[in-house]
Amino acid sequence: MIPLYVQGLLLILGMMSTLWIVSVILKNVSIVDLFWGLGFVAVNTFYFSNTEFTPTKMILLVLVNLWGLRLSIYLAWRNIGKGEDFRYKEFRKKYGEKNYWWISFFQTFLLQGMLMWIISMTLYGVNQYSTSQTLNLIDYVAVFVWLIGFVFEAGGDMQLAKFKNNPVNKGKVLNTGFWHYTRHPNYFGDSAVWWGYALLCLSSGSYSLVAGSVIMTLLIIKVSGVALLEKSLKTQKPEYAEYVRQTSSFLPWFPKK
Repeated sequence: MIPLYVQGLLLILGMMSTLWIVSVILKNVSIVDLFWGLGFVAVNTFYFSNTEFTPTKMILLVLVNLWGLRLSIYLAWRNIGKGEDFRYKEFRKKYGEKNYWWISFFQTFLLQGMLMWIISMTLYGVNQYSTSQTLNLIDYVAVFVWLIGFVFEAGGDMQLAKFKNNPVNKGKVLNTGFWHYTRHPNYFGDSAVWWGYALLCLSSGSYSLVAGSVIMTLLIIKVSGVALLEKSLKTQKPEYAEYVRQTSSFLPWFPKK
């Protein structure tokens, strides 16, 4: 019998391989970004459907579905019809069109699939170890933390999209709304969402598998999120230096005078 967590890996590898084939046909690797949220929806639903029902697992299912579907729909609305992302275009130039079609599988699809599987250990922890048929205090705190994160992430994305759609704001820095209190409300929100899942994991009696949420937070702050965006914005927008001086980088707080 293959362990459930390993079955989750096989499911993710199957989905990412299929998505890679579609990307080769379309010649557009960017579609992988649209699948990030949906991938977690799929693997968490798989874990849920292969374990006994508990209220905590049901809460996790609802929360992951809301988060993942919202994220994928937003990215689809933002990116579809705009061609391949500049990052992947640069890789095409670097490796050449004749080679990039297969390199992209290992560099992008397999890498993201493995990260998705590793991070999903927190979701697996809830589904595998939750046994109580009643909710406890940690479950309620988890939902509260998740709600804060979801509002910041979705609200930050909405405010940024509205700001960018106004031609008057070209080259300017968004510093109102959620962006008045943190330079990255969407990334903070994403991290808080995953700490909501981590609390559900703790509530289920699984402690080590919270590492999935820790890894997601480190990726957001140090690798693919905050650090990468800060580096580009500091060179693109002269006003950003003053914004950095006044505004909290990640955790929301009142700006400096």
